[in-house]
Amino acid sequence: MRFHEYGDPGVLRYEDAEQPVPGAGEVRIRVAATSFNSVDGNIRAGFMQGPIPVTLPHTPGLDVSGTVDALGDGVDGIAVGDEVIGFLPMTGTGASAEYVLAPAEILTPAPKSVPLADAAALPLVGLTAWQALFDHGTLTAGQRVLINGAGGAVGGYAVQLAKNAGAYVIATAGPRSGERVRASGADEVIDHTTTEVTAAVTEPVDLALNLAPVDPAQLAALVGLIRPGGALVNTTVWMPAPSDEERGVRGVDLFVRSDAEQLSQMVAQIDRGELRVDVAERVPLAELPALHARAATGAISGKVIVLPGA
Repeated sequence: MRFHEYGDPGVLRYEDAEQPVPGAGEVRIRVAATSFNSVDGNIRAGFMQGPIPVTLPHTPGLDVSGTVDALGDGVDGIAVGDEVIGFLPMTGTGASAEYVLAPAEILTPAPKSVPLADAAALPLVGLTAWQALFDHGTLTAGQRVLINGAGGAVGGYAVQLAKNAGAYVIATAGPRSGERVRASGADEVIDHTTTEVTAAVTEPVDLALNLAPVDPAQLAALVGLIRPGGALVNTTVWMPAPSDEERGVRGVDLFVRSDAEQLSQMVAQIDRGELRVDVAERVPLAELPALHARAATGAISGKVIVLPGA
């Protein structure tokens, strides 16, 4: 599935393409699944041509799970038949296909305790949560973290990872995702449709993680909830994160990167039963245009994986 020009979901075409041949340092993966991420729709619509320039025709699908079936020159530590997952280069060819090429260094062995296809729900959103909490937020045991917009896929992992790290987790979510967020381990859940988060959080937090498309005033209000020396990490990159230099509160804009070692640590947590992989829907590749159309209307809740088979 690929698009030859930018536009609405109708530009996606289900068509035959040449089977790719791995170059030096690459492997070819027989795709078990990819997933839908909101950035896929933004790339397809042409909104991301500056930060994420892609070559047309472009195949979307930044996440991949699958089985290695060919190796390029110089690849060590990966064998044909290995089951792997990875977060593919954003400007490269994606995994909405039967086969995809991947740099060997971005891949990590797939978890054994969940179906291989379902593991495609982890890489991009899991890495976003991990890097927000630990790389940029420097979260440690005993700290308090506010996760604003915890009802989505990134939020689900962020709540679980923060709890696994020994943090006290305050999460905001809407009515349809509140119970799921609580089941993920949140200590407090604030219904953002009925309660202002600034009124509900009565003690300072060490870290605020914003995952929600709030307006700039709402984002700025979160800074006041953070203790001196803390941080606000924002994943809505079109709106810069505010800071408070007088109190030493850092504002960080997160742009997720591929990291096989961080993925492997999350895979280990999955296989120990400490991290849950939630899949809301499994959609055949032929229905990807309809999935993009639904996403554009906000009609998707939870993580959707896309299967290349019938």
